[in-house]
Amino acid sequence: MVLKIRLARFGKRNAPFYNIVVAQARTARNSKPLEVLGTYDPVPKPSPSGEGKAIKDIKLDTSRAKYWLGVGAQPSDPAWRLLSMIGLLEPKYRGQRVEEEEEGRR
Repeated sequence: MVLKIRLARFGKRNAPFYNIVVAQARTARNSKPLEVLGTYDPVPKPSPSGEGKAIKDIKLDTSRAKYWLGVGAQPSDPAWRLLSMIGLLEPKYRGQRVEEEEEGRR
């Protein structure tokens, strides 16, 4: 049984909202998952202090995410990006600018 950590879309048209779920790889995007790990709201909200950049809301049960990664669940590319933002995975694709800076340091 191949498991994937992926995003299941909810919400209205032009107002997306995603559940971060663990599901079998061959099931449909919005089918019933094995477990819901958290949520992701990609629509930027103003910061509580009113200063700085807008915030995209990510809520995740990190202990369960670590468990599923440990038993071999493969994250999809968007899920990989979210998990790397939280610090559970290494970034998959690093910007060319970052790579050039590292080469300059060597």
